[in-house]
Amino acid sequence: MKISTQLKDNLLRAQRNEITEHHIYRQLAAVTTHLANRTILQNIADDEKRHYEFWRRFTGQDLQPNSWQLKKYYFISRVFGLTFGIKLMEQGEKQAQINYQTITKELPEAADIEKDEEKHENKLINMIDEEKLQYIGSVVLGLNDALVELTGALAGLTLALQNNRLIAMAGLITGIAASLSMAVSEYLSTKTEGVEKNPLKASLYTGTAYIGTVILLILPYLVVPNLYLALVVTLLLGISVIFMFTYYLAVAKNLPFKRRFWEMTLLGLGVAAISFGIGYLVRLVFGIEA
Repeated sequence: MKISTQLKDNLLRAQRNEITEHHIYRQLAAVTTHLANRTILQNIADDEKRHYEFWRRFTGQDLQPNSWQLKKYYFISRVFGLTFGIKLMEQGEKQAQINYQTITKELPEAADIEKDEEKHENKLINMIDEEKLQYIGSVVLGLNDALVELTGALAGLTLALQNNRLIAMAGLITGIAASLSMAVSEYLSTKTEGVEKNPLKASLYTGTAYIGTVILLILPYLVVPNLYLALVVTLLLGISVIFMFTYYLAVAKNLPFKRRFWEMTLLGLGVAAISFGIGYLVRLVFGIEA
């Protein structure tokens, strides 16, 4: 069958995409210990190979996988979890479907490939059984509370104490106490609710997320000499954490990104602004001088 140059270019892109995803899914299946997840990943890898063979019939060319994409998604899936890595690939598949729609105008047989891609999405959505997602609510609880409470506390302490080391010390003590309190509360809450989550693991996820955020937020007060610049850096770090974790949730859980990001950012900055004002009033009332 003779095909146009433009169609051949599109087919080659689709063919490269299929062989790349075949190797990604195969490598992920090889390192996945969960039997059901591994089986589905391997099945999808086999489908991707069949798709590759289908495109090769028309292009007449053998292609190697995109090594950068292969390494990138494998690394992301290993570091940030199978769910997050797969969802990123799923977004890439959606872009590939647009390419398929273009191809089917000249090559109707490609419609079957497009249907297979839709099945892949459903399999991917239904296959996930990952501990990281089971306890994501506990992590969110720890992060949210630490970001809102500690940014507010540090803003108030900045104006009230006017001393970097004192602020860092007070923030650390407050943060550790709060993280322990949150961990205990999550343990009791999980145990009382009788959900499938392990109460001890849930409390560890909450406490670890909290104390990790605490350490990150007080760090500027230990390395930045200027008091108010340290506060600005702390707030920027807080916003960065919100951005990264909101993006992670948006991808892994199919949640809206912009609304959740701005909602949490405005809450954190609002609490910080109020606490900064409280710190100013504390200085006036108690007559604290810099």
